[in-house]
Amino acid sequence: MNKIISFLLVALLTACGQSETPQSPADSAANIPTVEELAANPKWLNDLRQRCKKDRPKLGDVLCNRVTEATRMRFYGDGETPYTPPKEPPKF
Repeated sequence: MNKIISFLLVALLTACGQSETPQSPADSAANIPTVEELAANPKWLNDLRQRCKKDRPKLGDVLCNRVTEATRMRFYGDGETPYTPPKEPPKF
């Protein structure tokens, strides 16, 4: 009886183990453009943004995350613009 319980416990733990999922070619970082490359080409970036909206699982999370980061970089710029408050407070 003790051997059967041990065997069932081992079988249960083996079945609950982490599955090995092969990495799809869309998720390999080697063939995905960098954020800077995407930000430098606005037409390409816009096309990829539309494709990520429609078919994100096919393109992969790595590419779509880089597209999002490049879009944010183009929108906000380099972040070096200082805030210049007005010289006088507004009058009501």
